[in-house]
Amino acid sequence: MARTSRLAAACCTALALCLSGCAGGGARTAPENASGEATVRIMVGGIDKQIYLPLMLAQRLGYFTAQGIDAVLSDEPAGVDAETDMLAGQQDAVVGFYDHTIDLRSKGKSIESVVQLLQAPGEVEMVRSDEASDVRSPADFKGRKLGVTGLGSSTNFLTEYLAAKDGVKPSDTTSVAVGAGSTFVAAMRNKQIDAGMTTEPTISVLESEGLAKPLVDLRTAQGTRAALGGTYPASCLYLTTAYVQKNPQVVQKLVDALVDTLHWIRSHSAAQITDKMPAAYYAGVGKAVYTAALAEEKGMYSPTGLMPADGPRTVLGVLSAWDPTVKGHSVDVSKTYTDAFVRKATKAGASTKAGTSTKAATPTR
Repeated sequence: MARTSRLAAACCTALALCLSGCAGGGARTAPENASGEATVRIMVGGIDKQIYLPLMLAQRLGYFTAQGIDAVLSDEPAGVDAETDMLAGQQDAVVGFYDHTIDLRSKGKSIESVVQLLQAPGEVEMVRSDEASDVRSPADFKGRKLGVTGLGSSTNFLTEYLAAKDGVKPSDTTSVAVGAGSTFVAAMRNKQIDAGMTTEPTISVLESEGLAKPLVDLRTAQGTRAALGGTYPASCLYLTTAYVQKNPQVVQKLVDALVDTLHWIRSHSAAQITDKMPAAYYAGVGKAVYTAALAEEKGMYSPTGLMPADGPRTVLGVLSAWDPTVKGHSVDVSKTYTDAFVRKATKAGASTKAGTSTKAATPTR
């Protein structure tokens, strides 16, 4: 309920922005810093999660700077709170799950994804080890406390869908907001939750400590199709339509940097990628465990940044199955994303040549 009231308040604050999105009004022009770089405030719903790794990697490789972008990154444990801050004008962009764009579209908010970073959610529904013999599938969720990063988050969306798919109504379970990382681990250890959805490196911590076991694995495209019925595009860079229309050149530079990063990921090993990340990202599990987890799920990253053809339809189907905001409503998914910036980046040569280098790419535009 707290999340609902917070979102309502934020949406009131941003009403002019949301209603004028199609006209491009209500958004600010990206300011420049002392060096002439466009400053863009980007919030992430858990910046140290491997599902959001491309954003920090782009920063560490110097790709934003190479494009003339001063990317100011900030962290929020739950993606739904990052979304709220953007709607309130406190952030310019969010790296979060694509499903938020459809959820918000059904609420009359004009938000769009401009580059896809993941082609699979990278999430795993973990069941507490002492409950594993009783909870063998989402059909056993009835009466259980299910951990999610935040109420209204993508982990909440996916958990509710998995339950509904197996005949368990949302009212039959209790969603518990436990965040990610150490707070999620603590919730499992203290038996505050019976099962929960999380990502790497938290998954590895839970397994190494014997606290939980995988129940539904969404770290691969194959596993995702089996569980959700199709490709489920996850992490992406999304902004209000008003901001995109007001700052198309800035958005193009952001996309160029992230497309370069996706090419770099594809052409480098998990160990090489880990070497580029801040040490704090793997301090809790150790560098070797972090690297091994990344190697296992490296295929979840999009090779191109383009929206998968069946992606929007799959996500809409998942949300329509249980989300009262989306269920029974007509949502034009074509307005929830655009491939135009990625196609332009690829055509202009968003540098695949940088793939064998660890230095910042030289702008080619």
